[in-house]
Amino acid sequence: MAGTIFWLLVLAFGFLFIGGLINKSWKFLFMSGLAVTLPSLYFLGAENWFRSLALVPLLPFGLSYYMARMQKSTR
Repeated sequence: MAGTIFWLLVLAFGFLFIGGLINKSWKFLFMSGLAVTLPSLYFLGAENWFRSLALVPLLPFGLSYYMARMQKSTR
């Protein structure tokens, strides 16, 4: 059961991240960051370079912040 939830969150991250980039939607990117946060915490307990995978949520959160700022400045 836990593996299914893990992979569903990873798939949700992928679809939301790609959709956010295509539609230039900061909301989709933010939701993709939320979706990948729990799976990335699993890798935080690793002993080798897999620990760096815990930084993956920073990418969609950073992009969503950047896109929200860009949309706000164009208004």
